[in-house]
Amino acid sequence: MSVFNSSALYPRFLLMGLSGLESRYDLISLPIFLIYATSIAGNITILFIIRTESSLHQPMYYFLSMLAFTDLGLSTTTLPTMFSVFWFHVQEISFNACLVQIYCIHVFSIIESAVLLAMAFDRFIAIREPLRYVAILTNDVIIGIGLAIAGRALALVFPASLLLKKLQYHDVNILSYPFCLHQDLIKTTVSNRQVSSIYGLMVVICSMGLDSVLLLLSYVLILGTVLSIASKAERVRALNTCISHIYAVLTFYTPMIGLSMIHRYGQNASPIVHVLMANVYLLVPPLMNPIVYSVKSKQIRDRILKKFKKHEV
Repeated sequence: MSVFNSSALYPRFLLMGLSGLESRYDLISLPIFLIYATSIAGNITILFIIRTESSLHQPMYYFLSMLAFTDLGLSTTTLPTMFSVFWFHVQEISFNACLVQIYCIHVFSIIESAVLLAMAFDRFIAIREPLRYVAILTNDVIIGIGLAIAGRALALVFPASLLLKKLQYHDVNILSYPFCLHQDLIKTTVSNRQVSSIYGLMVVICSMGLDSVLLLLSYVLILGTVLSIASKAERVRALNTCISHIYAVLTFYTPMIGLSMIHRYGQNASPIVHVLMANVYLLVPPLMNPIVYSVKSKQIRDRILKKFKKHEV
């Protein structure tokens, strides 16, 4: 029996790690564990520092808190299946658990894209209207932006999960990664997947596609504003406030574009390349964002060092 019917109401899905390297999973799992540990510890530290330091209760750091929370959600969503594959060699995942993971991964990815856009808007206001910055980005405005970001992601991804649930699958379905992704699960269907594929594409266009265009537009406006500043020192100072955000944008979008290119043009590429690109896409941004902001943001760095010195005393 190959289709989803009364005898196969709950098809089985098998997650894949690095094919051919199963004997080295114990060794491979060590850097993966270190990445997760660093990501979770780093983002929790960012949230703790901003929460406990009243001087950081400013719009820029509220958006940074949203980014850290999103990265934390992305890490904890993928962690269980990653470790089940690499540590315990358990590959099977239930259909419903796979759908939940797909929903969470794509919701957090869309939220991260929108938060990065909101942070670009924050930098634009800070550079263009420095005297009215706090008056424009009030707490109510920031809460509204946060709710809109979360609401858009939840609303866009939910129908995609329902469409996946209505499709038919083989009794046993082998996935490409140690976690579930929409574009991967949809390949295993034996029924017509056109509607689900088109909707998935529309979600990407209406979220990350739109966000990337608006991000580019934001930086065009920021650059125009910076170039209009008479003092060279002030121009450099204004651009320096954007460096961390630019790193965060590149860290998020570069792996995503790479994964999309591999899916589209890398049919002949080794399965290991596909798995590595997917892991980079999901693991690197939560790892790098707290590191970048801790290094590049003097306020965050100084307060982290202050906390450590207190504990040493």
